[in-house]
Amino acid sequence: MFDSEMVAEQAILVHIYLSQDSASEDLQELEMLVASAGVQSRAVMTANRSTIDAKFFLGSGKAAELAQAVAELQVDLIIFNHALTPAQTRNLELLCQCRVIDRTTLILDIFAQRARSYEGKLQVELAQLKHLSSRLVRGWDNAERQKGGIGMRGPGETRLETDRRLVREKITALLVKLDKVSKQREQGRKARQRAEIPVVSLVGYTNAGKSTLFNRLTSADVYAADQLFATLDPTLRQVKLPEFGSVIFADTVGFIRHLPHDLVAAFKSTLQESRDADLQLHVIDVADQRMADNIKQVQLVLHEIDADQVPQLLVFNKIDQTEQQARIEYNERAEPVAVYVSAKQGLGIELLLQVIRERLADDFTQLDLKLPADAAIWRARLHELSAVQTESFTELGETQLRIALSKAEWARLLKQSDGLLQNYIVNP
Repeated sequence: MFDSEMVAEQAILVHIYLSQDSASEDLQELEMLVASAGVQSRAVMTANRSTIDAKFFLGSGKAAELAQAVAELQVDLIIFNHALTPAQTRNLELLCQCRVIDRTTLILDIFAQRARSYEGKLQVELAQLKHLSSRLVRGWDNAERQKGGIGMRGPGETRLETDRRLVREKITALLVKLDKVSKQREQGRKARQRAEIPVVSLVGYTNAGKSTLFNRLTSADVYAADQLFATLDPTLRQVKLPEFGSVIFADTVGFIRHLPHDLVAAFKSTLQESRDADLQLHVIDVADQRMADNIKQVQLVLHEIDADQVPQLLVFNKIDQTEQQARIEYNERAEPVAVYVSAKQGLGIELLLQVIRERLADDFTQLDLKLPADAAIWRARLHELSAVQTESFTELGETQLRIALSKAEWARLLKQSDGLLQNYIVNP
């Protein structure tokens, strides 16, 4: 039939208006997905239908019109903004004589292009194979592999059955590899939990600016671009926050409407960083007209991966594209619930760090210390952790410090000093 691995450069996009709710927004997102996949859109075909056509999805008349457009524009790919059945895909390919893919296949292809780490590539391949396993259908060339023989009567194994068996075997092998990788990731997660370093996970709709904000907070160089799914692989960085101590920031894959279920399942170990975090930064594109719906979609995915119970702070990003000002928003209990920032311009970042420290206040402690002259090593260590708020010196050469840091960081310092620092606390 048609090689599903060919990279098509030009395509016709198809969107069917089945309801009036956010239909145009979905079409806009399809165009963004197509651009992210490196495909050029030659034409967009739309139609209104009350029900889906079982054979062609869009009806026989529109299907014939689509086939004519393919011939006139000489494109070799049709992309549907919907999930197609294997039979619908096959019927459309036969009629139009070109490849036909649906929204799920397009998203999987983008993920396959963007995956860089070993784990990410395994996860994408697993999702693709699971999707493929449900789409293996009997074709006109599905001939029998063997005719049987002595001791082996019957039609034997058909090509379709062989393909299914090979896909199942490949899925099993990938699951074994992913299990090993996820165990290694779990070991790292448990080590962080033992160290009691707070984890702040960045979540949000794709292209909301998570990676740009992550780079701003951590001085990292994670790839960031104005496109959907610019980064897939999770990145963790440990940062010493002034007046607090060490915090781990975790950048995760962005979410999207109708995120393929197989993809969510495959990335579950990666997304677990969001589930086990102490605080989630829900990054929102404040300049996006679909902002409210994007927030809803992210919450749905977080619920699906059991990460909706983690304390969350809303971070409204890209205020430089609006008339909004950098500010903190409080609820009726005077608790900070949202921060308005521009990660690209660096606006409101100090406010965000301030709120992060407040939201992690349960892990936060303030102490007054008086260090003798021979404890300079611990003074230097506290400065290294950016934990010193005020500092003064006595006539005897003692150093008076007011420090602020996480309880976990203070516990580590006590352990490293064999409890010596406990003796330097003023009015404990």
